[in-house]
Amino acid sequence: MDELVKINYENQRPTVLGRDLHEALEVKTAYKDWFPRMCEYGFEEGSDFSSFLSESTGGRPSIDHQLTIDMAKELCMIQRTPKGKECRQYFLEIERRWNSPEAIMARALQIANQQLTQVRKQNKVLEGTIAVQNQQIVEMKPKVSYYDVVLNCKDLISTSAIAKDYGKSAIWMNRYLNKKGIQFKQGGIWLLYQKHAEKGYTSTKTHSYIGSNGELHTKVHTYWTQKGRLFIYELLKADGILPQIEMEGV
Repeated sequence: MDELVKINYENQRPTVLGRDLHEALEVKTAYKDWFPRMCEYGFEEGSDFSSFLSESTGGRPSIDHQLTIDMAKELCMIQRTPKGKECRQYFLEIERRWNSPEAIMARALQIANQQLTQVRKQNKVLEGTIAVQNQQIVEMKPKVSYYDVVLNCKDLISTSAIAKDYGKSAIWMNRYLNKKGIQFKQGGIWLLYQKHAEKGYTSTKTHSYIGSNGELHTKVHTYWTQKGRLFIYELLKADGILPQIEMEGV
């Protein structure tokens, strides 16, 4: 079937541009005068058509309309011309194909795939949230000794601050700890593997901030306790990496 008028399938139902139909029908009246006259036949915006500004080709943008196939068919009948009859038959065929069992099944599968993709995205976000919550639950467990309680109450320290003691960056430190099997990254957050998360090395905190869109957002950051800081110290020391303050006496 030859394409008499370009069909738009991006919406829930096929539509056609008013200016494209006007051209295909070979209407002599200017579009800006013809379309309002056609609307006098009872067509309503929102149900039969929608208005928008078409892209400019150098001049000012022009008003165009997305028409339903039903409206397009009626406009073809109103013209009472051989071209109108030809276009109406064309739209009837488009409608027949759109409502065929094969087309309905294809659209149903497409919707199902879109929903599945959305569910997968949501699951990925939930996995990150659950991982953070699991670590926070572990961190909130009562400590087995007074020593651990005291350490947990002292000031927390960021990864970048610890890395600075060694003349390194937070990126270097995070990669080092990841390579050592201490932590992993999920949802943009560094979290400890379970065997380390239970030892009181870290504490996660949620910070609020205003985004570029002016809305309030939250972000989770992982901080190290003093016990965790000593753990990193022993880990680096075993690999021959000492803090700068100790390097001065070497």
